[in-house]
Amino acid sequence: MEVSNSGNLTNLQRELLKVFSVNLDEHQLIDIRGLLTKYFAEMATKEMDRLWDERSWTQETMNEWANEQMRSKKQRNE
Repeated sequence: MEVSNSGNLTNLQRELLKVFSVNLDEHQLIDIRGLLTKYFAEMATKEMDRLWDERSWTQETMNEWANEQMRSKKQRNE
């Protein structure tokens, strides 16, 4: 399948169009969705780990953030 260089598609979208130019059965499609989901979840986790280390975040940092959001919601309701 020839994929035009459409300005509205990302490089990932263009590559996926090439890869998926064949019809897959439902099970294959589900498997591939799972692979993509796992890949992007791992990438997000790695980035979060990097930020956690780089910025010396702790569990206390996360607790403070959680409480800040709760306070913000409460303040809006008053």
